[in-house]
Amino acid sequence: MLALMGALPVDAASALGGGLTRSIGPWLKVSNVARRNLARAFPDKSPAEIETIVKDVWENLGRVVGEFPHVKELMENRVDVVGLEHVHGLRDDGQCGLFVASHFGNWELAGALATREGLALTVVYRAANNPWVEDIYRQCRANAGAGQIRKGSEGAREILAVLKQGGHLGMLVDQKMNDGIPVPFFGRDAMTAPAAARFALKFRCPMVVFKVERLKGAHFRMTMLQPMDLPDTGDIHADTLTVMTRLNAQIEAWVRESPGQWLWLHKRWPE
Repeated sequence: MLALMGALPVDAASALGGGLTRSIGPWLKVSNVARRNLARAFPDKSPAEIETIVKDVWENLGRVVGEFPHVKELMENRVDVVGLEHVHGLRDDGQCGLFVASHFGNWELAGALATREGLALTVVYRAANNPWVEDIYRQCRANAGAGQIRKGSEGAREILAVLKQGGHLGMLVDQKMNDGIPVPFFGRDAMTAPAAARFALKFRCPMVVFKVERLKGAHFRMTMLQPMDLPDTGDIHADTLTVMTRLNAQIEAWVRESPGQWLWLHKRWPE
C-alpha cells in the first residue's frame, strides 16, 4: 500500500488514503472507542455530529498514511509555518530542547520541518507491533531526515544521551500511559506520560509545543508556540504536574477547534 502511495502524486495518494479509511473505518470495532470518547468529551453533540467527526478522524488518518511517503515533498511547498523563529531558537541557543506535539493533523511533518531548518531532531516513538510495519515506518521517517528512538528502557538511556549532548527530541504526548500520572483532559483525568515535563525540568531546557493543522487536502499550517515557562518550586512532582496540565490544556484547546483532526481511536481515559 505504501509503495502504491509513493508512486502516486501526493494529492492522489492523500485522497485515496482518506477515501478508503473514511469508507471502511467507521464500520470497524475500534470506532466505538472514538464514539464513546467523543460522547464524553462533547456531551452537547448529537449522535449525527459525532458520527461525522468519526468519519473525519478516519479520513485524516488515511490521508496521513497516503502522505507518509511524500513528507519531504509536502514540506517543500505545502506547509505554511507560523512561529518559525521558535524552531530557530531551538537550533541556535546552544542547549538541548524539546519539540512537543499530539496526534493532530499530519504529525509526521515535524521531522521534515526540523531537517529543512537545520535542527537535528530525534523522534521518540512507540514501535509498531508488526516488525515489517516497523521497518517501513523507520525507513520513511529516516527519509524525512529525523533520528529515531523507540520508547522503552533502552530508549530512555538513548534519550538521556541525546539531551546530555545538547540534542533535541520530538515527542508526542497525548496517548494513554497506564503507569503515567493523572492529568486533566476534557474535564476528566487521563493517565499521561510525564517524560516531556521531567526532561524539560531536569535539563531546564526550552520546550516548544506545536500543531500541524490540515487546511484542505494535502495542505497544512504548522504553528509553533514560544517555549513554555517552566515552574521551579523545588517540588519536582508538583512542577511535573503543572507542565503536563498546561500541555494537555493546549492540546485540548486545539482539538476542540478541529476535533476531526485528532486521533480519537485509542482509550485515552479509564473506562
